[in-house]
Amino acid sequence: MVDLIKVAEEAFATGKQHPEFKAGDTITVAYRIKEGNKERIQQYRGVVIKVTGEGAKKRFTVRKMSDNIGVERIFPMESPFIDSITVNRYGRVRRAKLYYLRALTGKKARIKERRVVNKED
Repeated sequence: MVDLIKVAEEAFATGKQHPEFKAGDTITVAYRIKEGNKERIQQYRGVVIKVTGEGAKKRFTVRKMSDNIGVERIFPMESPFIDSITVNRYGRVRRAKLYYLRALTGKKARIKERRVVNKED
């Protein structure tokens, strides 16, 4: 029974490679949207609130402010509709789940930037 589940998960896996990110990072998700018979790519930029799940069931929640209203969206990591993920800023936070951002607005909701050194040989 377990083998059948693994076979089904591998069949639906997209195999795309996405950059590593975690809670506190600001990312842009290029998401394909179908409207009738047309298809377009929409950019969704926000702060990663949490990353949950494991393997093919991994998903992440992105929060953005739209006209002073907080909007959160959950994206499955293995979704075929995700075109690309770009990390804009690496945040320095001390929590894995940033639910406290829901109560903060303006300057209080800022996250300090974490310096990342790219090792190029």
